[in-house]
Amino acid sequence: MKNYEKTVLKVSIITLIGNIVLSVFKILIGVLCGSNAIVSDGIHSASDVLSTVVVMIGVRLSSKESDKEHPYGHERFECVAAIILSVMLFLTASIIGYSAIKNLFTTNNEIHFGMFAIIIAIISIVTKEAMYWYTKINADRINSNALLADAWHHRSDAFSSIGSLIGVIGFYYGYYILDCIAGIIICFCICKVAFDIFNDAINKMIDHACSEEFENELITLIKKQEGILGIDDFKTRMFGNKIYVDIEIKVAGDDSLQHAHLIAHKTHDAIENIYPIVKHCNIHVNPGK
Repeated sequence: MKNYEKTVLKVSIITLIGNIVLSVFKILIGVLCGSNAIVSDGIHSASDVLSTVVVMIGVRLSSKESDKEHPYGHERFECVAAIILSVMLFLTASIIGYSAIKNLFTTNNEIHFGMFAIIIAIISIVTKEAMYWYTKINADRINSNALLADAWHHRSDAFSSIGSLIGVIGFYYGYYILDCIAGIIICFCICKVAFDIFNDAINKMIDHACSEEFENELITLIKKQEGILGIDDFKTRMFGNKIYVDIEIKVAGDDSLQHAHLIAHKTHDAIENIYPIVKHCNIHVNPGK
């Protein structure tokens, strides 16, 4: 868990610094150019710092060791962080969508500091997309739902900048509506991601079973263990970013208790060694015929 927490904190601190630098750059350019739009974009980038702070707090809490009041651990705190981030993503999408629809009915053929807007949009897209991939790769590696949600928060900012870039380019070619169309499409894309993250976090909060593919892999591994005649019952459940497994195996009825226990113990170790994501494996032994 310590390595898990260190990875999240390292990624979060790097992206936190990146967001601060990017927002200061945007605000500084906006002030020098006298552009309220660029200053507002810089403030929006600064607000992304909040999502990263939510991840850091959530993972910090979820990494706490089990205690008397929480004997099964605190992993679900990360699910809470992911739910908060999914709501923040949905709000971001709503703002983008509202702005796009509003601009559809507003006649505004003027654009200020077009070249600066293009340069800043390109810098923002490249920076935020780099943050997205850096965060996502690490999120997938350590199976962190909250970190994945933060990765998509970075990409949502990149999408927003893409919309701004399309709007500026569209202005120069006389297609003023391009900005609105891009904003609406981006809104739906971010909403879809927010829903997927929210749904995944909720599933991990309510002990949802693992995927059929993962369960089949476990069943195949169990059946390969020496001394097991069959599987009477098999259950899995997601607990935050970890998995709990409950199994009832069948062994020879005339086996000694010590040997039956040894079979169960070896099966337990095989599962937890091959699949570190399995936090606990409970095995009950039934006598076979």
